[in-house]
Amino acid sequence: MRLYVFATRLCFRLVPDRPSAYKSRLMSAPKWRRGIFYPDKFMLKAGIVGLPNVGKSTLFNALTRSRKAEAANYPFCTIDPNVGVVTVPDARLYPLQKIVKTNVVIPAAIEFVDIAGLVKGAAAGEGLGNKFLTHIREVDAIVQVVRCFEDPDIHHVAGNIDPVSDIEVITTELVLADLEAVQKRLGSIAKDAKRGDKEALAQEAVLKKLEPHLNSGKPALLLALTPEEKAISRLFWLMTDKSTIFACNVKESDLATAATNPHVLKVREYVQTHLACEAVVISAQIESDLVDLAPDEAQAFLKELGVDESGVGALIHATYHLLGLRTYFTAGEKEVRAWTIHAGDTAPKAAGVIHSDFERGFIKAETVAYDDLIKCGSVAVAREKGLYRMEGKEYVVKDGDVLVFKFNV
Repeated sequence: MRLYVFATRLCFRLVPDRPSAYKSRLMSAPKWRRGIFYPDKFMLKAGIVGLPNVGKSTLFNALTRSRKAEAANYPFCTIDPNVGVVTVPDARLYPLQKIVKTNVVIPAAIEFVDIAGLVKGAAAGEGLGNKFLTHIREVDAIVQVVRCFEDPDIHHVAGNIDPVSDIEVITTELVLADLEAVQKRLGSIAKDAKRGDKEALAQEAVLKKLEPHLNSGKPALLLALTPEEKAISRLFWLMTDKSTIFACNVKESDLATAATNPHVLKVREYVQTHLACEAVVISAQIESDLVDLAPDEAQAFLKELGVDESGVGALIHATYHLLGLRTYFTAGEKEVRAWTIHAGDTAPKAAGVIHSDFERGFIKAETVAYDDLIKCGSVAVAREKGLYRMEGKEYVVKDGDVLVFKFNV
């Protein structure tokens, strides 16, 4: 049996704004339809965090092209997290669209969660900290917004602009919360470990490595662990074990010269040296303003500011790769679609993202690299040149592969 594309536009449109309605409608649908696309199963989450009044909610609104999050000049204007599904810009979809001659293009997506601002003492419950920390535990990666602009009209909880200090406050609170979680876990498995339970002993060994590391003020992500130990560590849902990217939020007037902005330079140096992380520059206010403009108007506005492109696309791509995600494509007359997989996933795993039956009954995957297909201009020419090939169960799908799955159930 051969599949080129499953049309899923109706289901996809219901995801961003009404997930509960989507789930209800999905579960009332015939069983064959339920497996097409379940966002809770396949879509990973990135949480937007930072101190109050650094631009988190403004950035969230820009990313999701909405006004869902309240942005106000006082702490904790966001309490319950705002959630939005963000499409991943991918220029490769449109040349594929021309080759297969379809009107439907569906990009990949990530879920962003706008989490209320943390403050010093959050690990001890300050500023409703325990509630907010719980929200952070539930995401897969963290985007930490750092204020890199001066503005006397916008209050800063510390009274002065010091982005490195802001990062240290957030890091300290997350480390302290993780340390408490590790110590509680050690206590809860102590009896099982004493009587020789293998699983408890394995967890105890990793926890005893994590405890002194966290106690020294270092994030769990920086602790050198074997692959097996890392798998065990993930069971503890530690916040500092999540991949993190820093978004340096600058003023509109500083965007064109952000590369020499002293605050941005300090952030980049600090996160690379102390946290082994990367930083991107964004002007949350500009990005929020662009939401209301047509694409050509937005491009003209950016050029007036001396900037070639929006920072939102760069941040979305950076977050996508931070989560360890990759994209493959299906392309046919009905639609061209980008599918999200993890780096290192095999062909059956990739097929399972479309439908569990495709993974269960996987036989082969017809595969052609995106660049090869574009150069050839058609599948027929790619076949003639030997660039269109058959791959089996052990094939590791590469970013940009265009796939057709053969399966039998």
